[in-house]
Amino acid sequence: MAGTAIDLTQMKDVLVVLGTAGVVVPLMHRMRVGSVLGFLLAGAVLGPHGLGRLVGTFPGLDWITVEKSSEIAGIADFGVVFLLFVIGLELSLARLSALKRLVFGLGGFQVVISALAIGALALRLDQSPAAALVLGSCLALSSTAVVIEVLAEQKRLASVTGRTAFAVLLFQDLAVVPILFMVERLGGAGSEHSVWLGLAFALGQGLAVVGVIVGIGRLALRPLFRVVAETKSVELFMATILFVAIGTGVATAMAGLSMALGAFVAGLLLAETEYRRAIESMIEPFKGLLLGVFFFSVGMSVDLDFVAAHPVLIVAGAVTLVLIKGLVTGLGARLFGIDPAHAVKTALLIGPGGEFAFIVVGLAVSLKLIDADTAGFVVAVVGLSMAAIPFFDMAGKRVSAEIVKRAPIDPATLIAPPQDHAARALVVGFGRVGRLVADLLDQHGISWIAADLDPANVADGRRANRPVYFGDVAHPQFLRACGVAEAQSVIVTVDSPAAIDAIVEAVRAVRPTVPLVVRARDAVHARKLYKKGVTDAVPETIEASLQLSEAALVGLGVAMGPIIASIHEKRDVYRRELSDAAEASAQASPLARKPGLRTRRRDPV
Repeated sequence: MAGTAIDLTQMKDVLVVLGTAGVVVPLMHRMRVGSVLGFLLAGAVLGPHGLGRLVGTFPGLDWITVEKSSEIAGIADFGVVFLLFVIGLELSLARLSALKRLVFGLGGFQVVISALAIGALALRLDQSPAAALVLGSCLALSSTAVVIEVLAEQKRLASVTGRTAFAVLLFQDLAVVPILFMVERLGGAGSEHSVWLGLAFALGQGLAVVGVIVGIGRLALRPLFRVVAETKSVELFMATILFVAIGTGVATAMAGLSMALGAFVAGLLLAETEYRRAIESMIEPFKGLLLGVFFFSVGMSVDLDFVAAHPVLIVAGAVTLVLIKGLVTGLGARLFGIDPAHAVKTALLIGPGGEFAFIVVGLAVSLKLIDADTAGFVVAVVGLSMAAIPFFDMAGKRVSAEIVKRAPIDPATLIAPPQDHAARALVVGFGRVGRLVADLLDQHGISWIAADLDPANVADGRRANRPVYFGDVAHPQFLRACGVAEAQSVIVTVDSPAAIDAIVEAVRAVRPTVPLVVRARDAVHARKLYKKGVTDAVPETIEASLQLSEAALVGLGVAMGPIIASIHEKRDVYRRELSDAAEASAQASPLARKPGLRTRRRDPV
């Protein structure tokens, strides 16, 4: 039986990348460094400018290197497509609308001012006006893939820094089409009139395609996934997800926009459906692996010989780029109401260059707008700055911590809790989870106060006329000041296990019998908390799995009634198992379980 011819070179390159993923991810995880940096460094070392250049001298290196980035470029592009698709799933059209001020205001400010500043510097360095315009435009953009992945790995996309950085990056993605069109026109002989007319036509065509995708998506996506879910075929469900994500990307690419933007729009539309969670869980493994390939390919573009020959010049160029864009971004963030600490973190994330510069520089060289030496310098500067994004992120967090530490005291943090001895629920922590708990308590007519150690959370709460007070509940004196002696219940929503343990011990020392409901990291942490005497511990991992199961069952066509009943039953089983395991150790406090919350109209405990 005749065998089928196989391109061993291409298969070898795929194996090298997969093997790199198997080494890089665990190693970076153990070093507590994001995997992004690992893939970038691996690409630089194993690429054509690293060990790949020694293949002629040492033929055996051929099997552990990738000699041509084009061999994996197609696969790498899908990583960015699926990243934006998942981001769209995590947002929604309503949430995106809330960001429009930052997207078009701060994003537009950052791109325009950065491009003008970098272009002016290029003119001073004897570049032609056309080359300065090209360099300013492409270097004004940042790396959507690296920045978003760094934030996602740390679960900071929903933070102020995450939302601000994402808004700027989204505008940069929208700016790709005009920049590409401008570069092509600068390399041709079109008149000024034809340039503006062509640009308007390109933008109109792109907007029309996006409008058609949104219109068709709103009408067809929910019925399509409902029909697919009814088949109960996992393979068909996966195929439909890939068809929608890639299909919308191809549609926008045909209109001159990026594939990633089309996938992002598809994700936004699916975020409005009941299939969102099931889709997220199925696409996540593909996104992570393909993004690793993308970062590997970016690392391959860094010419180590050029870097070794001009190290001071390239480092100076990278620092200058980050300083210019960082200052512009930081200033813009402050103008749009972002506090100094988050403005600094955003500025250092947006400051480095982005992968789009590689595309524009290559196009500009082919059109003879810039020379090869300038192109090599720009690619090295952008690659170095992108590789340093995780370090800039760490620096930003340290600088912002110093800013917070030295900031003047907010008057809101000096307000003391009321000493009226009223019966209330005490919410510990007023972040995202604490606010949600407080909203539900209000909805059910239950009086409450909240305590938090983050001055920003306290200030936000006070500005919204909510009873939030600054202080550490782990300190018995402040705990008593919050009225724990009369509290109907204490609800701990903070996310640090060490802080949770300290708070539980303090509450139990002051008031052993108060109902105590606590957020736990996982089942192991929940058992530990039950041993300390909490009334209820809610493990994040278990709750996430229950919600994910609920979404998947809905997506598979199971009726909502039986789903809710089975989820509640499963939750009770977990609660009993964790509580019983703690009681069996003979270390748990003899507390009554689930005495429940009382409204403000009832007597205190």
